[in-house]
Amino acid sequence: MHNSQAFTDSLPKHIAIIMDGNGRWAKAQGKPRVFGHKNGVQAVRKTISSAARLGIKAVTLFAFSSENWRRPEEEVGILMELFISVLSSEVKKLHKNNLQLRVIGDKSRFNDRLQKKIEEAEALTSTNTGMVINIAANYGGKWDIQQAMTSIAQKVKSGNINVEDIDEAMITQHLTMSDIPEVDLLIRTSGECRISNFMLWQLAYAEMYFTEQFWPDFNEDSLVEAVTWFVNRERRFGCTGEQIKALMDS
Repeated sequence: MHNSQAFTDSLPKHIAIIMDGNGRWAKAQGKPRVFGHKNGVQAVRKTISSAARLGIKAVTLFAFSSENWRRPEEEVGILMELFISVLSSEVKKLHKNNLQLRVIGDKSRFNDRLQKKIEEAEALTSTNTGMVINIAANYGGKWDIQQAMTSIAQKVKSGNINVEDIDEAMITQHLTMSDIPEVDLLIRTSGECRISNFMLWQLAYAEMYFTEQFWPDFNEDSLVEAVTWFVNRERRFGCTGEQIKALMDS
């Protein structure tokens, strides 16, 4: 093993997770899908605390895609209620731990109560300096790029910028999460191997880790396994899960 700083530098700075398999996990136990979503919240807690202890800079969780509105109305309603209750119960704890919460996506479709909750949670944690937790809700990668294009086009129209000024850096600046490093590691649970219109631009150079595990079963060991895989792919250090775990306790 090289010196520990080099090792820490080889960890992913930004991890994105497509939390998939809540419904199938519940079905396998003869329970309604909602039971899976509620248990998925536990996995979110474990993941956030493990990532924070590893010193990861940002974690982005794909909670609700713009395509999810097509699900049965009752399930969408329950997901929204769950979102509100989790925001209410967890945000003080996140704040106490110096973590910053952001919700990315087109929030205009959410009801006023949820929009207000999101605003309050973001405001409370906005000056925290620890890990950034992005919750992607009613988010789509194509939507993200489209709203960046619209915003740039308006600036061209009003004469603030010239067409020739448009470059990759400018596009990046107009996307969500522009102040956070691009994603290094994408994790998707439950055996699906696609990115499902998640962050198309920000995933340009990400390593992609797919696991058969359903999201409610995802825990600290699962994250350690994914990060170990990443470090070994990226830096070929031959690092072990034990070494990653040791970082958590340091």
